[in-house]
Amino acid sequence: MIRPVQVQENVFLGEMNSLGIAARAQYFVSVTSVKALQEALEWASEKSVEALILGGGSNLVFAGDYRGLIIRMAIARRCWEHVDGDEATLVLGAGENWHEVVMYAASAGYRGIENLALIPGTVGAAPVQNIGAYGAELRDTLLEVSALDRHTGKEIALTNSLCHFSYRDSVFKHEPGRYVITTVRLRLSRSRPFQLDYRDLAEYFDRQDTRSLTPLDVANGVMAVRRRKLPDPAQLPNAGSFFKNPVIPLDTWHSLQQSYPDIAGHPGDDNAKVAAAWLIDQCGWKGYRNGKVGVHNRQALVLVNHSNGNGQDVLSLAERIRKDVEARFGIALEMEPGVVGSQASCQPLPL
Repeated sequence: MIRPVQVQENVFLGEMNSLGIAARAQYFVSVTSVKALQEALEWASEKSVEALILGGGSNLVFAGDYRGLIIRMAIARRCWEHVDGDEATLVLGAGENWHEVVMYAASAGYRGIENLALIPGTVGAAPVQNIGAYGAELRDTLLEVSALDRHTGKEIALTNSLCHFSYRDSVFKHEPGRYVITTVRLRLSRSRPFQLDYRDLAEYFDRQDTRSLTPLDVANGVMAVRRRKLPDPAQLPNAGSFFKNPVIPLDTWHSLQQSYPDIAGHPGDDNAKVAAAWLIDQCGWKGYRNGKVGVHNRQALVLVNHSNGNGQDVLSLAERIRKDVEARFGIALEMEPGVVGSQASCQPLPL
């Protein structure tokens, strides 16, 4: 049996997930190349254990200890290719830190991802969630990804259209575990218009001449806005926005407006996106705290781990919030983070 020399046993994962949940992995390995990734997956297969790909751990909840192999993605790469006039393709390894990439591109004068500054996690995890903020989404600039197809064991390229992006969704969510993203290519520009229509950004740049703004100016503005509302996971463990903004039929939106004239959301032609934070706040959850976990006092979308809460504490709180919102508004909230493992694969490991 092949055993990559880096495989460790009974590894503590508390510092590898932004909620700070004190879970452990039965087996753990960090990979820095596609070859190492293939070897790790082969080892897991030969040992008949599940394998889970871990990026920055910013969008998941460990329901318990993980019985299987955690493969931490650490493939590093950052280079420019196909530079043509105002446009260029930025090629990134899946293990690169997303926020550092945003600042790197903005500092080089390239536009397209500056609104996504300060989003935690790795590059490889970004397409899975189709990360987005302040009116921008990853799909706006993504050209293609390279991924290892675990069904065939071969590397393939998936263009933007083949990723089937939608709001916080992609083919990677619909076929979980099949594709392991190894490289991401973004098409950026020095001249594309900035997206500053989102209310918080519009207010931040209200008195500035937006014609003179640079991508770095916008990225810094986004960071300032985010820091006013969102806690730093390094200071207060959290997984960012815990619930998606629900999309509802337009007639339902108009009906809710009759009862709640100040309802927050964005109506479109056929449906409306409701602000989940507003729904949660109306149910009185903002600032809630029990002995271990709670809801942030400035942003109701963010669940926080105050004092060594475990995954079940977080999930239990999320379920209470979900039930309250559905009972009051008839709207079902959907979690953004994934839940790692099941009753079978998440049992306490011997210390």
